[in-house]
Amino acid sequence: MEERLASGHGMARGRSYQDLVAWQRGMDLAEAVYTVTKSWPREERYSLTDQLRRAVVAVPSNIAEGHGRTGPREFLHHCSIACGSLSEAETQLLLAHHLGYVDQPTQDQLMHQTSETARLLHGLMKRLRSSIS
Repeated sequence: MEERLASGHGMARGRSYQDLVAWQRGMDLAEAVYTVTKSWPREERYSLTDQLRRAVVAVPSNIAEGHGRTGPREFLHHCSIACGSLSEAETQLLLAHHLGYVDQPTQDQLMHQTSETARLLHGLMKRLRSSIS
Protein backbone atom coordinates (compact mmCIF):
# COMPACT_ATOMS: atom_id res chain seq x y z
CA MET A 1 0.00 0.00 0.00
CA GLU A 2 1.22 3.46 -0.93
CA GLU A 3 1.07 4.96 2.54
CA ARG A 4 3.69 2.52 3.80
CA LEU A 5 6.19 3.85 1.30
CA ALA A 6 6.82 7.20 2.96
CA SER A 7 10.17 7.13 4.69
CA GLY A 8 10.90 8.45 8.12
CA HIS A 9 7.29 8.93 9.14
CA GLY A 10 6.48 5.77 11.07
CA MET A 11 6.43 3.90 7.79
CA ALA A 12 8.90 1.89 5.74
CA ARG A 13 12.29 3.64 5.61
CA GLY A 14 14.59 4.04 2.65
CA ARG A 15 11.91 4.68 0.03
CA SER A 16 11.73 7.68 -2.24
CA TYR A 17 8.80 10.03 -2.68
CA GLN A 18 8.86 8.72 -6.26
CA ASP A 19 7.51 5.43 -4.91
CA LEU A 20 4.36 7.14 -3.64
CA VAL A 21 1.44 6.40 -5.94
CA ALA A 22 -0.12 9.80 -5.15
CA TRP A 23 3.08 11.47 -6.40
CA GLN A 24 3.11 9.26 -9.52
CA ARG A 25 -0.51 10.10 -10.36
CA GLY A 26 0.19 13.78 -9.73
CA MET A 27 3.04 13.59 -12.23
CA ASP A 28 0.76 11.85 -14.73
CA LEU A 29 -1.84 14.60 -14.32
CA ALA A 30 0.78 17.32 -14.78
CA GLU A 31 2.04 15.67 -17.95
CA ALA A 32 -1.51 15.34 -19.32
CA VAL A 33 -2.26 18.99 -18.57
CA TYR A 34 0.93 20.15 -20.28
CA THR A 35 -0.01 18.11 -23.35
CA VAL A 36 -3.59 19.44 -23.47
CA THR A 37 -2.66 23.08 -22.89
CA LYS A 38 -0.18 23.15 -25.79
CA SER A 39 -3.12 23.66 -28.16
CA TRP A 40 -4.88 26.37 -26.13
CA PRO A 41 -5.23 29.89 -27.53
CA ARG A 42 -2.11 32.01 -27.46
CA GLU A 43 -3.84 34.74 -25.42
CA GLU A 44 -4.25 32.24 -22.56
CA ARG A 45 -0.53 31.49 -22.40
CA TYR A 46 0.17 33.83 -19.47
CA SER A 47 -3.18 33.46 -17.75
CA LEU A 48 -5.27 30.28 -17.55
CA THR A 49 -2.64 28.06 -19.17
CA ASP A 50 0.08 29.25 -16.82
CA GLN A 51 -2.17 29.12 -13.74
CA LEU A 52 -3.33 25.59 -14.49
CA ARG A 53 0.17 24.35 -15.20
CA ARG A 54 1.48 25.84 -11.96
CA ALA A 55 -1.39 24.29 -9.99
CA VAL A 56 -0.81 20.77 -11.32
CA VAL A 57 2.96 21.00 -10.91
CA ALA A 58 2.39 22.03 -7.27
CA VAL A 59 0.66 18.72 -6.51
CA PRO A 60 3.60 16.30 -6.91
CA SER A 61 6.05 19.04 -5.91
CA ASN A 62 4.40 19.50 -2.51
CA ILE A 63 4.19 15.75 -1.96
CA ALA A 64 7.92 15.52 -2.67
CA GLU A 65 8.75 18.51 -0.48
CA GLY A 66 6.68 17.20 2.41
CA HIS A 67 8.30 13.79 2.11
CA GLY A 68 11.69 15.45 2.39
CA ARG A 69 10.78 17.30 5.58
CA THR A 70 11.66 16.08 9.06
CA GLY A 71 8.38 14.68 10.32
CA PRO A 72 4.84 13.55 9.60
CA ARG A 73 3.27 16.88 10.63
CA GLU A 74 5.26 18.74 7.99
CA PHE A 75 4.55 16.02 5.44
CA LEU A 76 0.83 16.28 6.24
CA HIS A 77 0.97 20.07 5.89
CA HIS A 78 2.49 19.81 2.41
CA CYS A 79 -0.03 17.15 1.40
CA SER A 80 -2.75 19.57 2.46
CA ILE A 81 -1.23 22.22 0.21
CA ALA A 82 -1.16 19.66 -2.61
CA CYS A 83 -4.89 19.03 -2.05
CA GLY A 84 -5.56 22.74 -2.35
CA SER A 85 -3.59 22.91 -5.58
CA LEU A 86 -5.54 19.94 -6.91
CA SER A 87 -8.84 21.71 -6.17
CA GLU A 88 -7.50 24.83 -7.87
CA ALA A 89 -6.55 22.79 -10.94
CA GLU A 90 -9.95 21.12 -11.02
CA THR A 91 -11.68 24.52 -11.03
CA GLN A 92 -9.42 25.75 -13.82
CA LEU A 93 -10.12 22.62 -15.86
CA LEU A 94 -13.86 23.19 -15.45
CA LEU A 95 -13.44 26.77 -16.64
CA ALA A 96 -11.35 25.63 -19.61
CA HIS A 97 -14.11 23.20 -20.56
CA HIS A 98 -16.76 25.93 -20.28
CA LEU A 99 -14.63 28.17 -22.51
CA GLY A 100 -14.39 25.42 -25.11
CA TYR A 101 -10.67 24.74 -24.72
CA VAL A 102 -11.20 21.12 -23.63
CA ASP A 103 -13.57 18.67 -25.33
CA GLN A 104 -15.79 16.38 -23.27
CA PRO A 105 -13.75 13.15 -23.58
CA THR A 106 -10.54 14.97 -22.61
CA GLN A 107 -12.33 16.72 -19.76
CA ASP A 108 -13.66 13.39 -18.48
CA GLN A 109 -10.17 11.87 -18.56
CA LEU A 110 -8.57 14.83 -16.78
CA MET A 111 -11.31 14.86 -14.13
CA HIS A 112 -10.83 11.13 -13.60
CA GLN A 113 -7.10 11.68 -13.12
CA THR A 114 -7.81 14.54 -10.72
CA SER A 115 -10.23 12.42 -8.67
CA GLU A 116 -7.84 9.47 -8.56
CA THR A 117 -4.97 11.69 -7.42
CA ALA A 118 -7.20 13.25 -4.75
CA ARG A 119 -8.29 9.82 -3.51
CA LEU A 120 -4.69 8.66 -3.17
CA LEU A 121 -3.62 11.90 -1.54
CA HIS A 122 -6.43 11.71 1.02
CA GLY A 123 -5.41 8.13 1.81
CA LEU A 124 -1.84 9.23 2.37
CA MET A 125 -3.01 12.07 4.60
CA LYS A 126 -5.17 9.69 6.64
CA ARG A 127 -2.16 7.45 7.20
CA LEU A 128 -0.01 10.43 8.19
CA ARG A 129 -2.66 11.64 10.66
CA SER A 130 -2.77 8.21 12.29
CA SER A 131 1.02 8.18 12.64
CA ILE A 132 0.85 11.54 14.45
CA SER A 133 -1.81 10.41 16.95
